[in-house]
Amino acid sequence: MKKFYFSKLAIFLSFAIVISSCSGLKKMKDLAPSVKYEVTPKVLEMHNGEVNLTITGNFPAKYFNKKAVLIVTPTLKYEGGSLDLTPIKLQGEGVTANDKVINYTTGGSFSNNDKFSYKDAMMLSQLEVKVTAGIKKKTLEIGTYKLADGIIVTPKLVRMEPKEVILSDKFVRTTPETKEASIHYVINRSEIRPSEVKQPEVLALNDYVKTIGANPKMTVKGIEMWSTASPDGPLKINTKLASDRESSATKFMKEQIKKNKLDKTIKDSLLSVLQTPEDWDGFKTAMEKSDIKDKDLVLRVLTMYSDPEVRNKEIMNISQAFEEIKVKILPPLRRSKMTVKVESIGYSDEEILKIADSNPDSLKIEEILYAAKLVTDLNKKEALYKKASVKFPTDVRPINNLGYVQIQLGKLDDAKASLDAAKAIENNDAVKTNLGAIALLKGDIAGAEELFTAAMGAGEAPSYNLGIVNIIKGKYDVAISYFGNASDYNAALAKLLNKNYEAAITTLTNSKDESAQAYYLRAVLGSRTENTDMIYNNLRTAVGKDVKLKAYAKKDVEFLKYFNEEIFKSIVQ
Repeated sequence: MKKFYFSKLAIFLSFAIVISSCSGLKKMKDLAPSVKYEVTPKVLEMHNGEVNLTITGNFPAKYFNKKAVLIVTPTLKYEGGSLDLTPIKLQGEGVTANDKVINYTTGGSFSNNDKFSYKDAMMLSQLEVKVTAGIKKKTLEIGTYKLADGIIVTPKLVRMEPKEVILSDKFVRTTPETKEASIHYVINRSEIRPSEVKQPEVLALNDYVKTIGANPKMTVKGIEMWSTASPDGPLKINTKLASDRESSATKFMKEQIKKNKLDKTIKDSLLSVLQTPEDWDGFKTAMEKSDIKDKDLVLRVLTMYSDPEVRNKEIMNISQAFEEIKVKILPPLRRSKMTVKVESIGYSDEEILKIADSNPDSLKIEEILYAAKLVTDLNKKEALYKKASVKFPTDVRPINNLGYVQIQLGKLDDAKASLDAAKAIENNDAVKTNLGAIALLKGDIAGAEELFTAAMGAGEAPSYNLGIVNIIKGKYDVAISYFGNASDYNAALAKLLNKNYEAAITTLTNSKDESAQAYYLRAVLGSRTENTDMIYNNLRTAVGKDVKLKAYAKKDVEFLKYFNEEIFKSIVQ
């Protein structure tokens, strides 16, 4: 009988516990509307490919059963899938687990940070929490609550248009040229010997004068005649010798001009003459380069005395040295030097383009690089740089520029091959910048950042490109600093994302960008600043320029507040 009594008591107690558990859970469900669940930010945002969020909950006093365990499961639902985030487990004071405790008498709260990787399908989505409570083995679904609609993905509007660096040509259309030759004389004589006019440098000067006559692109700008005597002998005699030598050399030059039928174009006014009775400067230079014994003593004489007669006398007194001087130093100083100065005019733009089209192999390196710069068709540019890189394989410029053009053409693999070849020639900052541009366009953000950082000597381009990198990384203030004074779309986007809205509007205005994308960004700025005219006017223009933006705007939660507005719907339909 006693055993039967205890059995009935156990059944009663178990039933009481069940009834108590159900009653406690039902009360929590009935009072669920008094619990507040929230997410921060209120509209989720994607930065650097991730969505960071904080879910909070506040429980009023006398809500949370002391024996209850509450599980809050956040879920992101989107078209084609869903993503469960980290469950949040809470417990009452009477539970002996190790979760966050919510006091029954005073109530309490929780805050839980979480993050997830973004996928494009998540743009128009819904974040909700499913709440389940349990006491011992009994559980009850408390309810499901929506926390947020959609994810702002405005950082994805960045233009992946890195700046590349082209290496410039050194083409100069008009270049100065000079050609000179010297006629040497016997001591104390001024007539030109027949053997002198057959010397190689004199013959070369004559041939050059002939070339001028046959080439209309060469213009003589002047002919200088300089005659002198060696600094031995009396100054009076040397003065006359220098004058007579100038006369003989001038006569010779005029004969060559007339012989080559240039006397009508090269007037006497283009000839300038100069005489130096004694060439002490030439003497000093020759002595310094010589191996003559006592040359230091001779050079000291030049320093000590300025009077030419005294100098001559003192040097002649150094008898052993003077014998060598007479043979090695003085004869070359008895001369007339003739210098022809010419201006050579290169190809006109029309000429160089024609040659580049018909016979590019005939162009010099600077000419072909300049021709490629003039060409507007990217495929023709590519062909010219290819020819130049083959013809001039040790010059980094044509192969770097080939890679530059191939990036413009979207031939990223070809561009990478070209720029790797350029790197083998010279791993300069331009090459690094262009390789970084390829890495960025291929999605290698870390590799691109490393290359741009190493290439800062290339100027504006790598700095600007680091601005793009930092938009992608979600470091918008850093991006702004890299963009500097740039007034373009990406610079405006960085300021918008950094919540510098007025600065972003000013930058877009200064950019004078009339693209659909720029107008769309202006519409986003309108939404951020609650300017409905700015939203609708710019969005209408954006979709007019690019109809694909209608579908994008329909799910862009930058405009979430306006989704049900008739004007908005009329624009995006």
